[in-house]
Amino acid sequence: MRPSMTDEEVEAGRMLFTQAWDFVRGAPTLEHLPPDDRPEIALAGRSNVGKSTLINALVGQNHLARASNTPGRTQELNFFAPPISQSRVFLVDMPGYGFAEAPKAKVAAWNAVLRDYLAGRRTLLRVFVLIDARHGLKSVDDDILKLLDTAAVSYQAVLTKADKINPYALEEVVAETASGLKKHAAAFPEVIATSAEKNDGIDTLRATIAKLLVDHKNQSR
Repeated sequence: MRPSMTDEEVEAGRMLFTQAWDFVRGAPTLEHLPPDDRPEIALAGRSNVGKSTLINALVGQNHLARASNTPGRTQELNFFAPPISQSRVFLVDMPGYGFAEAPKAKVAAWNAVLRDYLAGRRTLLRVFVLIDARHGLKSVDDDILKLLDTAAVSYQAVLTKADKINPYALEEVVAETASGLKKHAAAFPEVIATSAEKNDGIDTLRATIAKLLVDHKNQSR
């Protein structure tokens, strides 16, 4: 099931991401996190799923998030934000998971950091879990989904590289992904299919994030 957005919601998303977003800081441990003084939207995904590319497409900046050719190279929670005088929100780039090259001790340490971040970050509104449209949900995604379920954090699936398969195959992957997430109580039911290269679905993802911020603001009043 794919989300439908009104023209007003699409415009709100466009306005949010036309701002000049900046890198704020990288946090290798919880002690390095910025103050939780604003809503946060996080993006997670297995290594090489296209997370950095999608972030750059979202903000319309080619080099804000830097991709590495070495899976597992990013070992920090990277925080991005628009100018302080504009919308107060953090976009959080979580380290890629599922890379075989990382030592088990490092993976365990990072899982502990992520578990504590997800469970304790009161301003975290939603985690978007990126799934390669060519492969769909894999067993390597199970750990992060279980982690999110345990932390009771709302999360939503976003398919990347949707232009790499034909429309019929994409419909099947969307349906299979939505079906696979039904058993996860914290999973949002609607799946967003995107292509950073073709700019497909980017407006929908922007609008979804903008709507989350509006809803949060209204609930906080």
